[in-house]
Amino acid sequence: MGENDQVGGWIDAAAAAERLGVKPATLYAYVSRGVLRRRNAPDGRRSLFDAAQVEELARRGRPRRGPGPGELAIESAITALGADRPYYRGRDVLGLAEHGSFEQVAGWLWTGRDEPAEAPWRARDEGVAAAVAAQSGLPEELLPMDRLQVIVAALAATDPLRHHLDAEGVTATARSLIAGLVDALPPAGRAHGGGSPPPGGEGVAARLWGRLCPRPAEAGTLRALEAALILLADHELAASTLAARVAASVRADPYAVVASGLGVLSGPLHGGASYGAERLIAEVADPASAAQAVGARLRAGERVPGFGHVVYKSGDGRATLLLDLVRAAAPGHPRLAAAEAVLDEAERRRLPSANIDFAVAALGAVAGFVPGAGEAVFAVARTAGWLAHAIEEYGGAHPLRPRAVYTGPPLPDAASAPRRLGRSR
Repeated sequence: MGENDQVGGWIDAAAAAERLGVKPATLYAYVSRGVLRRRNAPDGRRSLFDAAQVEELARRGRPRRGPGPGELAIESAITALGADRPYYRGRDVLGLAEHGSFEQVAGWLWTGRDEPAEAPWRARDEGVAAAVAAQSGLPEELLPMDRLQVIVAALAATDPLRHHLDAEGVTATARSLIAGLVDALPPAGRAHGGGSPPPGGEGVAARLWGRLCPRPAEAGTLRALEAALILLADHELAASTLAARVAASVRADPYAVVASGLGVLSGPLHGGASYGAERLIAEVADPASAAQAVGARLRAGERVPGFGHVVYKSGDGRATLLLDLVRAAAPGHPRLAAAEAVLDEAERRRLPSANIDFAVAALGAVAGFVPGAGEAVFAVARTAGWLAHAIEEYGGAHPLRPRAVYTGPPLPDAASAPRRLGRSR
């Protein structure tokens, strides 16, 4: 072990991985499971691990806990889940969200390289035209998430390069695809004051604002939207990401990968949870009515949307950061007061801490977003993560094929005999 690999009893990822005989990505899985302690090096660029813990773990052998119910273990170098936040290729998402752009963070997820800012992402004109036309017969009140599922199919149908699955081809498709998802959504009323550009220019966040809000963007709330996109860009193997990886593992094209992710994301226990939080805040006409809105759900035996997280048992750091950005952008806003009242009531009733779904809903309430906007923010953001996982999966050799534990009626002897020919598909 070199002198530069150790800092006061802490060793870097390369040294820890070598001692344990695992890949660096596995170290972050150990951190998320509470097996190893991690901290940032003084230079802020490296992760350090407790040398004593690493040594003890090396003597004991690797943790033997297998995947729990509903879990499928897949090695990935993209995102690790820490105690209260994710890390994108080793970088703290909170730091990225405070100062980065969504485009830069997406590029980091896709390539693991810091690249100079590119020109604004552009969708293919014929793709956007087809996606707009495909929505012509849809009800005007349709939620943005439902429109996005139509849009991605139309974009796919008009892209002759969609089957190029090399990493460079997929990243080019990803930029165009995300731009198309945004640009094909109908503008929200007379967005941007009748055509004047919003603060921030032509980035994804600024363009998405015009699709979600009929009022001009202000610098503070637009920054909060950019942060939300970054915070939601990936979250390891969430249900929608697993669906996206399965699609990519059988070489489905990037549009089909995103369509798979969108279908799963729309569920109320995943991306759809933000819509429930949005409606909760909307019910609170004034702070005094927060107790009634929260209490009604608890009396009905329902979960209070926007609170608690299956991974972050002690609090979701993404929500804390985003709520702080919203507070700084709109102090004293009546919709912020309503959201704060819900938070106070949840604390009084000893509910779990607010999660990122609630924070996005609070941003939407303060900004004046259209109904269902939080789901759209989630979907546009997570498309970056799905395609990062697709690039990783395209480099694999085999389709993902979990096995079921059969619990049905006994099988005939012939049916239960092992197969000798072919593979289960």
